[in-house]
Amino acid sequence: MQKFPVRARVLTVAAVVAVGAGTFGAVSATAASPAPKGFTQSTHLTVESAAEAAKAALAAAKKDGQKVSVAVVDRNGNTLVTLRGDGAGPQSYESAQRKAYTAVSWNAPTSELVKRLQQAPNLKDIPGTLFLPGGAPVQAQGAPVAGIGVAGAPSGDLDEKYARAGVAEIGK
Repeated sequence: MQKFPVRARVLTVAAVVAVGAGTFGAVSATAASPAPKGFTQSTHLTVESAAEAAKAALAAAKKDGQKVSVAVVDRNGNTLVTLRGDGAGPQSYESAQRKAYTAVSWNAPTSELVKRLQQAPNLKDIPGTLFLPGGAPVQAQGAPVAGIGVAGAPSGDLDEKYARAGVAEIGK
């Protein structure tokens, strides 16, 4: 067996300790603990999950021969992922984002929100929203954490079917 010089052994041990300390620090910083006073904790969808959800929605539409765009937004309405399917219309990109934003904002499928317009027609005037079927919220413990919007199919019911396929992909 080859003996390493003392200096090499000391540097190796120091590197192992540093890596271990860095790993421990990262774990302890992200460990679940109560939020400090004056702060809240929230759950966020990862970019990887958002991408998988968008791909699942796009695949469901493609299976039916539909050309759509899919958008996934986070809890604050910021776009995480947008996929424009082959042949999807130019209007579908923005419509998908707005449906996703609307679904997460109200924690409800946009098909349900369309019905609310009868009681409060000025809801449609809120910037960034689109009250057409095709958006579905993503929930964690009943709270909205993201929204998935689909646009481009010949009916909002189909758009929403594909958005729900994206939601179903999350957590698999």
